[in-house]
Amino acid sequence: MIALLLRDLRLAVRAGGGFGLGLAFFLIVTVMVPLAVGPQPALLASIAPGVLWLGALLACLLSLDRLLALDWEDGSLDLLATAPLPLEAVVTIKALAHWITTGLPLVLAAPALGVLLNLPGPGYLWLVISLAAGTPALSVIGTFGAALTVGLKRGGLLLSLLVLPLYVPTLIFGAEVARRGAVGMDTATPLLMLVGISAGALALLPFASAAVLRVNLR
Repeated sequence: MIALLLRDLRLAVRAGGGFGLGLAFFLIVTVMVPLAVGPQPALLASIAPGVLWLGALLACLLSLDRLLALDWEDGSLDLLATAPLPLEAVVTIKALAHWITTGLPLVLAAPALGVLLNLPGPGYLWLVISLAAGTPALSVIGTFGAALTVGLKRGGLLLSLLVLPLYVPTLIFGAEVARRGAVGMDTATPLLMLVGISAGALALLPFASAAVLRVNLR
C-alpha cells in the first residue's frame, strides 16, 4: 500500500495534476473575486468563507479526470484489479494520494489567501479546520466519479456533472463552519455534519468505487 501511495504521488506530480495546478487555480479565483466585486472590505469579509471554499472545491475538481485515467491507459488498472491488494484498498490509496497532492496544499494555503479577501481574524482557524475536515470527502467522492467515467472519451465534463451535485453538502457545511467561526457563532452543528459527511464517504464510497471499477474492467 505504501508503494502504491508513493507511485501515485509521483504520477500526480509528473502528470501536472499535483499541488501546483490546484494552488494556481485557487490563487486565481481568490485574486479575481476582489477585482470583480470591487474594493469593499465589508462585502469581501462577508463572502470570503464561501469564496475560499468554492475555490478549494473547484481546485480539487481539476485533477480528478487523471486520477484513474493514467492507470487505465497503460494497463496498470487491470494489474491492480488482479493484485492481492483488494480493489477497495487501491481506491482508498488513490483518494489519499489525491488529497495529499491537492487537498492538503489547499488547506495550508487558505489562510494566506484569506488575507486577500479580508477574512476576519477569528475565521482563519475555522477555515483551516473546515477544509481539513471536508477536503477528504471531496477526494473520496471525486474518486468515485473518476471510477464511473474511467475509459470514457472526453469523460472530464461528464465527471464534473456527476461529482458537483455530490459536492454540494460538503460545500454548504464547510462554508457555514468558516462563516460562523468568522463572526464568533457556534460552529458545532455544521462541523459535526461536515465530519459526518467525510466519515460516511470514507466508509462507503471505496466499496462503491471498487464495484464500479470491476464492472468497467469486464
